[in-house]
Amino acid sequence: MPVTAIGKYEFEPLDKRENFHGNIITYWNWEKHLMFCSPVALPFPPDMRFGDVVEKVFPDVYGAHPDFEKVDWSKVKWTLNQEPFTPDFDRSLEENGFDHKCVVRFWTPGLDGYKGSAN
Repeated sequence: MPVTAIGKYEFEPLDKRENFHGNIITYWNWEKHLMFCSPVALPFPPDMRFGDVVEKVFPDVYGAHPDFEKVDWSKVKWTLNQEPFTPDFDRSLEENGFDHKCVVRFWTPGLDGYKGSAN
């Protein structure tokens, strides 16, 4: 079936940073853990400490997975917007290079999902 363009599609995006009361939207994906089928979108103040995300938010987001309690956060591999990075847990998200609608992916070496199934 052919597709016909209806013309130029112009609109004001509703997900601009200024629409989130000073927060930035961040997308997090725990690789090889498909129990979480897509990145999790979380709004945070840019001055929030990275360690607080891992220590205070992640248990509620990812804690249901049996691998979560086994994560050695010192060995996790991270990317931020497709670039490898090493977060400083004591610095803010902004100081770690986070921006609005950034994508964070993380791998937990030795933990490949439930019974190694990538789930």
